[in-house]
This record gives sequence, C-alpha cells and structure tokens, in this order.
Amino acid sequence: MAVFLLLLRLVVFSLSFAINAVQTAPASHAQVHIVYLGHNNDLDPSLTTDSHLQLLSTVFTEPNEAREAILYSYSCGFSGFAALLNSTQATTLSDGVVSVFRSRMLEVHTTRSWDFMGLRLHMHTEQSSQRHLKFGDDVIVGVLDTGVWPESKSFRDDPHYGPVPSSWKGTCVVGDEFDPAAACNRKLIGARYYLAGFESELGPLNTSDGSEYRSPRDRVGHGTHTASTAVGSVAPNASYFGGLGGGAARGGAPRARLAVYKVCWYRDLTGRCSDADILAAFDDALCDGVHVVSASLGSPPPLMPLLSTSTEIGAFHAMQRGVVAVFSAGNDGPDASMVQNVSPWGLTVAASSIDRRFPTVITLGNNASIVGESFLVKAMKNGLVDSSSVFTDGTCTFEQLINRTAAWGKIVLCFATMGGVSSDGAALAVYAGNGAGVIFADTISRKSSQDSFWPTVHVDLYQGTQILNYIRDSRKPTVRISPSKTVVGETPAPAVAYFSSRGPSSVSPKILKPDVTAPGVNILAAWPPKSSPTVIPLDKRLTEWNMDSGTSMSCPHVSGIAAVIKSVHPTWSPAAVKSALMTTAYMYDGTSDVMQAGGTVKAADAFDVGAGHVDPLRALDPGLVYDAGARDHVVFLCSLGYTEAAIRNMVLPQPALDTSCPRGGGGGGGPEADLNYPAIVLPDLGGTVTVKRTVTNVGANRDAVYRAAVASPQGARAEVWPRELAFSARPGGEQASYYLTVTPAKLSRGRFDFGEVVWSDGFHRVRTPLVVRVTNLPDDGVKVVQAANATGDGSQAAA
Repeated sequence: MAVFLLLLRLVVFSLSFAINAVQTAPASHAQVHIVYLGHNNDLDPSLTTDSHLQLLSTVFTEPNEAREAILYSYSCGFSGFAALLNSTQATTLSDGVVSVFRSRMLEVHTTRSWDFMGLRLHMHTEQSSQRHLKFGDDVIVGVLDTGVWPESKSFRDDPHYGPVPSSWKGTCVVGDEFDPAAACNRKLIGARYYLAGFESELGPLNTSDGSEYRSPRDRVGHGTHTASTAVGSVAPNASYFGGLGGGAARGGAPRARLAVYKVCWYRDLTGRCSDADILAAFDDALCDGVHVVSASLGSPPPLMPLLSTSTEIGAFHAMQRGVVAVFSAGNDGPDASMVQNVSPWGLTVAASSIDRRFPTVITLGNNASIVGESFLVKAMKNGLVDSSSVFTDGTCTFEQLINRTAAWGKIVLCFATMGGVSSDGAALAVYAGNGAGVIFADTISRKSSQDSFWPTVHVDLYQGTQILNYIRDSRKPTVRISPSKTVVGETPAPAVAYFSSRGPSSVSPKILKPDVTAPGVNILAAWPPKSSPTVIPLDKRLTEWNMDSGTSMSCPHVSGIAAVIKSVHPTWSPAAVKSALMTTAYMYDGTSDVMQAGGTVKAADAFDVGAGHVDPLRALDPGLVYDAGARDHVVFLCSLGYTEAAIRNMVLPQPALDTSCPRGGGGGGGPEADLNYPAIVLPDLGGTVTVKRTVTNVGANRDAVYRAAVASPQGARAEVWPRELAFSARPGGEQASYYLTVTPAKLSRGRFDFGEVVWSDGFHRVRTPLVVRVTNLPDDGVKVVQAANATGDGSQAAA
C-alpha cells in the first residue's frame, strides 16, 4: 500500500509539470510583484535602493511596511524591485514606471557533442591555431540554474590557470554543505543563491533529508549538467554507468571561468524558478562582471510582453553592457509558436541530435532480432507480454493497471499510441505491476532513447507491431535483451529533436525564433553523485555523469561557443556574436541532406532551427556581421508601443543618442522588420515590401567585395540592391547597407515559405534566412468583423 501511495503521489506530481505560473490570488492578497524602472542612471546602489523604498512607501501606511514588503532591490545592473503587493498597490505603482507584473514560477528545460561540431581537444589540421585552442580563456560565464556540485571533476582547479580575472567583482557565499574556501577556486570563481521569491510563492524550502540545500549546492542536477556542458574542464574517462558514451567530457570553453547563480529549486520533481529571484541573479551577474549568461529555463505560451518578464529584462540590460545572454527555446515541440525567450536581444537555442546512438538488440523467442535503443548495462531474459493483458484497453498507465499477475517478472510491450502515454509513464505503470521492464513503441518521428528509472527499450511502431504479432502467435513468448552499445557516426545528424519548441514567435512574429540549434539529445555531462539520473525517488541509481536531453542541454553548448568567440573577439557586441553564430550556421546533416524536423516527417525550416545548426569554427571568422546599436533597439521598442519617456528610462544614455520614435513605418516591413537582425521575416506580405540591412566587415581582408545570391521563397520574388558590397580600410568603409525587396507572386493566405540571402567573397559564406507569408487573399474573418462593425450586431452579421 505504501508503494501504491508513493506512485500515486508521483502521478499527481507529474501533472504539475504543465503548470508553469502561479495562479492569481484574490485582489486583497499580497503576492510577489516586480516593479521595473529601467536603467539605474549609474547611481550608487544604496541610493537606488533608497529611491525604491521611497516609491514603495507611497502605497503603504507605515514606512516599516514597505521595508517588510520588499524582497529585492535591483540596484546595480538595472533599476527595479520585487515586493509583496496586492493588486490595488500594483496598479497604483504602475503609473510612471516601465512595467509592473506578477512574478511567475518558471521551470528548467530539461562529450561527443563537441567533437561532432568540430571543437576537438587535439586538432592537427590547418584550422588549429592559437585562437581556437584558447577555448574561452579568462571569459566568465554566469549560469542561472539549480546550482552546482563543486566537487565534480568538471570544476576542479587547474594549475595552468592564471589568477582570477581582475574584472571579477563577484563572490562565493556560504550555505548548507557549501564552504566557499573548499568549493570555489580559479575555475568556479563565484556562487550565489536566491530564495526570497521562491519561498514567498511556494513556502519554506524543504531541506529535510537532503531534499535541498539552502546554498549554491545542486540538488536537482540540472545546473551541474548545464555548467559542465558550457565550461567544464577536461575530465577523461567519463561515461554513463561505466561504459555508455565513454570519452573525455568537457565544456565548449574548458578554460573559461564559471560563476553559478542558483535560482531554481527542487519542487515537484523538477527545478522551479521565481521571476523575482531570476532578476536578482541577473542584477548581481551584470555587476559581478560576467561576459556570458546561460539560462536554461522559461515558461510556455501565452508569453508576457517582452519587458514584463525576468529573462527578457535581464537580457536587455545584459545586451547594453556587452554581455551575451543565451536561453533555451523550450521543450514544447513540435507544435508551432511554442518557442519561449523570444526577445531580439537574447540568443534562443533549439535542440538537435548528434551522430551517436545506443543500439540495443532485442531477440524474440523465435530468434527474430530487432534493434531498438536504450541505456541497458546488463542483459535481460524474461517472459514477454502485451500491455492489453495488464492494463485496461492496453493503455500503459498507472490508473489502467488491472492485472499485476500478468506482468510479474516480464517485459511489457507498450504503445505510445494507446492512450497517449509517455515512456516514463509506461515505466512507472509497469513498475507498479511488478514488471521487469518495458519495450516502448512510438512513431518514427517521436521515437527517442531517453533513459528511465526502470529498464526501457525504445522501438518504432513497425518494430512494435512485429513484436506484438510474435506475442499473439506464441503460446509462451519470451525475449532476450542485450546490453546497449555505443555507436558513433552511423546515424544522419543533426536532426531537430521532436520536443524542441518551434517558431514563429507569438509575441514578435517578425523576429525569427529560435535563432539557432545545437546538440540537446542524450548529452553526457557532470551530475551530483547524491541525485539519481532521473530525480525520481524510485530511482535508486547514482552516477557522477548523466545523459540528459532538452533545450536545456543545447543552450549551454551555445553559451560555451559564445565564450570562445568572446575570448577571440572581446570587443564584439552581443549582436555581433549572435550574427556570427547565425550567418555561419548550416541546414544539412552528415549525408548532405536537409536536417529532418523531429516530431514530423518534413525537412527542417527556419521555425524549427532558426538560421541552422551552429558551427563553432566558422563562427570565429564569419566575414560579415549584422550589428545592432542602441538606436536600433530604440526603434524596436517604439514598435512595441513603449513611450519615448519609458525608452529613455530603459536605454543607457549615450552622447548624441536619438531616443525619439520614428514617424511612419520605415521601409514597409515596419520597425520590427527593419531591426538589423540576421534574419528577415515578413509574416503579413500583402504587397511589395522593402527592408534594409547593414553589415560590418570583420574579416582579415578589409578591402573585400561580397556578391549576393538570393533564393526567393515559393510564391514570392525577392531582389537585392545593390548586388555587390565593397568594403575598404578607410574610416567608415567597414560597413555597407543593402535593401531587400519582396513581392508576392501568388495568391495565398496563412502559408509560410522559406528562402535565403547569401553574401560571399569567395571564402566566407554569410547566409541570412528569409521567411515570408503571403497574405493577399481575402480573409473571411476580416469580412465578418467588417460586417459586424457595419451593422453593429456581430451575431446577425455572422449569421
């Protein structure tokens, strides 16, 4: 009975995975709100905090009430505060500030990958040079996540490190089982934690029996994994349970320094993160002196306005300070428009596979063999049973379990198509029925090799049907499953992970999101040895290295690459770094075919992968970059409806900076489309539109000449003028502008088509995605609205 109750609790917990925001409480009840004021005018942080308390006191009767209500004063990287407010107080404070919004609860988006992308430890080709081998030397990467396990080999001190960079202003703080003197070193140079928002929303942190640590120490494992993926030191002989995926584990920038900001805490079997805590971490990180921020967290649509979320506010001020902010796209694919973290000043990363598989041979009692995928380390030989003998209607869920005797000690064949069950749900149900393991059949577009706490082998529907037919034709079906193997280089890769969230953006559809894709499937990285690889209480396994999948894993890959780029090009802006990654990305797998979009049977497009899969070596020398200055973002903020007064509060003052909003719509695409972004998206093309882009020559040849090649989207005609860009070494000669005119060439409504603009000097290839949706057919919905407005009676007009 105790096991039954525990399983039931796990099922209830699993339902909460879909809940990413705290429900709104009654208006009279105080809840955590964030009041965002913009930049801090370079004021002393103590003066900024005093001004926050003064503003907050205007909605309280007594001054001490304001001090008791405030949770954080954001006073260094930007200006704002988090406080416990009721809805009336929040509304009163909204006058004269940039934004006031409820703090929500976000969630985390939960080796070989670096070799796959060309960043090898020992390179002997012509591409090997000192700048490639620096691997992020003295660049500081701040990771906002669930903390760190400092004893991991990924974070050990290295005698070849120099002193901690003099620009570093951060610290390591003491906490539960976290002694800064022992935990921090010249690799892990900073560690902080933030709890005020979490505890105000969800109550006191549970630290009993090691459930969590009130310190930067990681309980969930997610933060340790992402940090080691981004900047982990070289750790030889790493593998998953003694053999799978073996090799030298390392981050993309193994010489970079690490600063950890623990903002996510163990709750409901995952990491939960408060907006208020995330903003506090951003505030500290920007003043501590990080060069890159990596944040594998978010919340699914409906999305808040761009400057009413912690991640977008933090990224906006990071961009202004020259700090690259990298985010995960989310794990809600393959449906369209589910992408998260969509601001143009952040870098959003989708997830894709690498060329490594874990084939597992299934031998049926009739000696027929089928190759699935799993992470089994020991052979199994058991009876075999169809799920319909164990569960109502054959649906492998805990609720449908009816015959434990039929499952006892056997491998159960489960189908994802029966009841929409997941592999983890099937494993839990089979465990409850005393089964020995699961063969899990799913569609070819969704089949994965995700590990589970209970032995699980993944097959596709065709293979599953073969096994089912054997069971039906056999009086006493049996199965023998061999230990899994590691195979590299025999699988077309990359391919978009089925779970990776897709575009277009549901907030700013003219800004392409995600930006790029990177490895995010079965990534081996460091793990807390006191946490099971699945974090499920039933899982009693322990490991120092874990295989994990998600855009949480792809995000730190790009963070590590960004650190390498910053070490080679320290003066590049975040926009230039993003441009270098996007314009050098590729769309093809190892067979020279277009990447497949997982979760579908189609080829990947820009809404699946952004500009494509990152290429770290080419990104170091992109030839041209699309840079974006303060004025570019002023115009973009105007397009979002912010007033000139609010924009002046948000944008750092600069000499001669024009903070006024332009009159008119620019070149026809609108201010959003004219943002100097390394992608062009026209989601509402009813007629001819012209957009402008400006590129900067960052190549060694200052007198380069680039020529354009345009691939028009189907049903549209795209033309570039001029078709040739000439650069020179004279002042101002490093920049050139071009105009792209796009005209509909079909009658259509609602269909996206994809093309590209490529500039080349014969060596560099600078590719810009072009996305168009022709909308020149009459819209019946518009007709209905127009008729309703004309009659004043929407119901009669619709009838």
